[in-house]
Amino acid sequence: MSAALSAAFADPVRDAQAVFRAAMNALARPGMVLQLDCALAPPAPLSTGAAAIALALADYETPLWLDAELAASEAVAAWLRFHTGAPVVADPARAVFALISDARALPDLALFSWGEQDYPDRSATLIVQVASLSAGTALRLSGPGIETAQMLRAGPLPADFADRAGANRALFPRGVDFLLVADKAVAALPRSTHVEREG
Repeated sequence: MSAALSAAFADPVRDAQAVFRAAMNALARPGMVLQLDCALAPPAPLSTGAAAIALALADYETPLWLDAELAASEAVAAWLRFHTGAPVVADPARAVFALISDARALPDLALFSWGEQDYPDRSATLIVQVASLSAGTALRLSGPGIETAQMLRAGPLPADFADRAGANRALFPRGVDFLLVADKAVAALPRSTHVEREG
């Protein structure tokens, strides 16, 4: 079996709906870690969780951008094209979704679309693979969808991640949204979330 034909969702409709709901719930409740109910076999270095979110969210109208490590694997691009129909683009500014294999190498956020003041929904969502959503940098989150404060440990992240997230929030209603994915779990940091590094 070619890499492009390797397993996607066993039940495409049910599984895509379940992953879509988890991603939307994560965006509505920043910092809450939610499980992704899926079984996939994407080509490395694309993780199961990142692949599931791409399958649930991307289609022929949503260009995907892959970071250098993912783009180096033709199997990853072929798998995503085959299962989502989404075009894979070289220019990050054109991407609706960006897949980033290693959060430590998070690109400059200015490379991506921040949307427009009148059309903030034309911004990019960054699907970022991390090793853990229970260990790593301690982040204190506040803002819409959070009653008082929410703690999230994720990592590894860039040392300046909180500063970069703060600069992103200052662009609101423009700016990018983050979906942090570890194995089969996801946590979101929407552009409206205030992020502080704890400790």
